[in-house]
Amino acid sequence: MNERFYHLPAEKQERIIQAGYRVFAQNPYKKSPMREIADAAGISKSLLFHYFQNKRELYLFLWEQSAQFTMEWMERYGCYEQNDLFEMMYRGMQAKMQIFRQYPDMGYFAVRAFYEKDVAVCQEVQKIYQKMFGIKARETIQGLDQGQFVPGLDLKMMYREMYWASEGYLWEALQREELDVQEMEKDFLELLKFWKAVYLRRG
Repeated sequence: MNERFYHLPAEKQERIIQAGYRVFAQNPYKKSPMREIADAAGISKSLLFHYFQNKRELYLFLWEQSAQFTMEWMERYGCYEQNDLFEMMYRGMQAKMQIFRQYPDMGYFAVRAFYEKDVAVCQEVQKIYQKMFGIKARETIQGLDQGQFVPGLDLKMMYREMYWASEGYLWEALQREELDVQEMEKDFLELLKFWKAVYLRRG
């Protein structure tokens, strides 16, 4: 990215960022033209290429911005301060659902980008994801109290199973015409209730 982007007035930077989220949220990477993003931002296509060398650079910039923003909101909701895995997951869900409500284009973009299969960006998207969230996941597993769970439970496998279930649910939700935040929140609460019943030690 050209450093001149950061020399723009904050309002103009925000226009470009939000235009990118909006267009990429509505279409797969390959079908998201830079011309449409430039028009939505109220600038020329050539000027957009002046700030970002190509579409890939803009896409990955937006993905990293959205990932950082999500982490900040999860910290705001006290997600990483919890010793209880399910309380942490509940707070994380609250943070993400609030992002969807207040910043729907960013929320839709983040979900679509996570599942993007275009070879131009998919590996880098996952690399950035692991860099930002992978460390937190490993720290969470290491900090869990084995005594809270049913005897003999493989905590790493439990965490992976919950991750896979969440990923599958989001993928299914993405196939619909519109994401229903209220329904997603309800479904996730039911999943949390189920996981607690299955994995937590009773009595």
